[in-house]
Amino acid sequence: MYKVGIVGGTGYTGVELMRLLAPREDIDVVAMTSRGEAGRRVDALYPSLRGFTDLKFTHPDQTDLTGCDLVFFATPNGIAMQEAPALLNAGIKVIDLAADFRIRDQAVYEQWYKQSHCATDWLEKAVYGLPEQYRDEIKSAQLVANPGCHVTATTLAILPLITTDFIDHNRIVADSKSGASGAGRGAAVHTLLAEAGESVACYAANGHRHLPEIRQTLEAVSGRSVGLTFVPHLVPMVRGIECSVYIPLRAEPEQDLQQHYQQFYANEPFVDVLPAGMHPQTRSVRGSNRCQMSVFRPQDGDMLVISSVIDNLVKGAAGQAVQNMNLMLGLPERTGLDLVALSP
Repeated sequence: MYKVGIVGGTGYTGVELMRLLAPREDIDVVAMTSRGEAGRRVDALYPSLRGFTDLKFTHPDQTDLTGCDLVFFATPNGIAMQEAPALLNAGIKVIDLAADFRIRDQAVYEQWYKQSHCATDWLEKAVYGLPEQYRDEIKSAQLVANPGCHVTATTLAILPLITTDFIDHNRIVADSKSGASGAGRGAAVHTLLAEAGESVACYAANGHRHLPEIRQTLEAVSGRSVGLTFVPHLVPMVRGIECSVYIPLRAEPEQDLQQHYQQFYANEPFVDVLPAGMHPQTRSVRGSNRCQMSVFRPQDGDMLVISSVIDNLVKGAAGQAVQNMNLMLGLPERTGLDLVALSP
């Protein structure tokens, strides 16, 4: 049995990690840390976990994680870069669900996240945790940077086409919509029911910090520069992301696009390319670790439309982190993640 710790256990990704890990017989969650809830039972804050854990939150400064095989950081940006190196230097595997190790270029990270990076020696060592692209690297990694939620839905939608020559790599547009849980559990006016309910709004249209993360992967895979416009939106639901990606054609595709997508993801356990003409819905992946997508060519014109949906807390965060954990620990990748989506 592997011993696992969760740093920052009170947020939505922390409790989602516990939901996925607590029933497993091969994983023992030995610690969940919290500065504000130290001493309180985990199932008192989250009654959904009653009967699955007897843990109490412990203060991070008083928690010994050196006996863990792997530690998750479900913390705000800037925490893992300060605390993870000590664990890494002790030989413990780490998965960071924040952005501290996602951007390989220090200057780019500091430009978008407005803070200095204090663990730059680990930036080059970190493996980007998108299994569909970096599975082999993740298996041997000590530090994995879990992708962002919008990033996962967007990148998976574009990957099958990014190495082709028949698309215009300079004019890709991603229009991504997320539920309110994507903003985290902290109190904020814009996510209050009276503010977010019955309303849809874009944000960070001039530049969102997920943009360089998406572009980094697409450019690394394609070996060329990629022009991407990424605009996120807040929609009045709790869970889910739908990303509509628009990609102009430069030439006639060499293969039927439906077959191309099906073949590209044929061996991926958590990517489901839907039958031709079927539109993905966020409710069809709610609570699951699956990404469902469809590819369209409206009126047989020169614009492709790819719709991609995920649960932002599962495939977009905790589920993908557990998928990465399975790979890092040499466990079957699907263990604990064969979850049927909630319906209705």
